[in-house]
This record gives sequence, structure tokens and C-alpha cells, in this order.
Amino acid sequence: MAKELTDKHKKFLDVLFDEAGGNPTAAKRLAGFSDGYSTREITNFLKEEIVEATQLYIAMNAPKAARAIVDGIMSPTELGIKEKLNAAKDLLDRAGFVKTDKVQVETNNGIMILPAKDKVEED
Repeated sequence: MAKELTDKHKKFLDVLFDEAGGNPTAAKRLAGFSDGYSTREITNFLKEEIVEATQLYIAMNAPKAARAIVDGIMSPTELGIKEKLNAAKDLLDRAGFVKTDKVQVETNNGIMILPAKDKVEED
């Protein structure tokens, strides 16, 4: 069953990664919640929606990270390029673009010898 979000909850999610800069307390105020309303209560209620919004935000910024890597190739002496490339790689990893290692197994005769099985004692 999907939970019903109020207009304030929807506004909180809308401003969290925009005007609030990722700050839940600022998002709470921008969404119109009173200062007496617990930020923790809001984030607990919206936990799944915040995770989904975070994944979307990372996906939306993946092209910037890819561009930063390519720009690093074009300008390898740029000041702070190492840190910029590490941040770009981390973001791309979180977006699902992970480096894969391939292992190629070749055989000449198609027979594979496996180690002996351990003997199981029966009662």
C-alpha cells in the first residue's frame, strides 16, 4: 500500500536536492514545516522516497562525472584533477557504471579436472 504524501512532504522532496542543497533541516523550512516539527520524523517517514530521489539525483549527475573523466584526459595537468577524477569515478560507481574485470578461460581438449570431493561420513 502506497503512503499518502502531503503537499509539504512533496515540497520537501522537491527542494531537498535543489534549494536546500541536500540539507534536510533547510528542506523542512522551505517546504513550510514549522520549526517545532521534527526533521528526523520527516526523514523517517520519507526514507524510501529520499533513497529513490538520491538514486535519481546521482543518475542525473552521472553525465557530468563522465564528462569530468574525459576532461581529465584532455587536461591532465589541471589543478586538482586527481581529486576530481576520484569523485567522478565514485559517482559513476554508485550510478552503476562499475569497471568490470574479464577472465577468459581457454582449453584445448574440453576436459576439466576438478579436485576430489570430501568424503562425508555416514552414521
